[in-house]
Amino acid sequence: MTDVEISAALAREIDTTCRLTGTFVLRSGRTADEYFDKYRFEADPRLLDRVAAQLALLVPTDTEVLAGLEMGGIPVVTALGRHTGLPCAFVRKSAKPYGTARLAEGAEVAGRRVLVVEDVVTSGGQVVISTGQLRELGARVEHALCVIDRAEGGAQALAGNGVALRALFTRADLEAHRTR
Repeated sequence: MTDVEISAALAREIDTTCRLTGTFVLRSGRTADEYFDKYRFEADPRLLDRVAAQLALLVPTDTEVLAGLEMGGIPVVTALGRHTGLPCAFVRKSAKPYGTARLAEGAEVAGRRVLVVEDVVTSGGQVVISTGQLRELGARVEHALCVIDRAEGGAQALAGNGVALRALFTRADLEAHRTR
């Protein structure tokens, strides 16, 4: 298979695995007849491994630490670390008040080039917040990587904060390869 065929097959499998039909209440309060359950590709070890293998091709060469965002970025960054050999940090939404009381657990981020890793980017809000927090800890963050960019302003929000977003797929990619 060519790289294009591998990518198309992976997009189809993610879409088939994660797209649910029924009646769903969205975070916005709106009701939809279709829902994309991103945790389904993260919970399937074989599919997640294939996703990580393709994501590894998008990791900037100067990356020193992979930083996965709570919660969906954690399994993705762990699988990605297997393929790149890079150490991982697990970034909480807020530092826990006990134990190490750290925002970023695992690999040290201070003074290092850190790639922020997320499963799905919509508005980019949490990536912007977490990037700011990592920078406060001394991390050098210039790139973010996601499995799916829903193309709803996330890349622009990140660019406005000096972060270039790289995505394995966009929503349009998944729709283009959907099995009908």
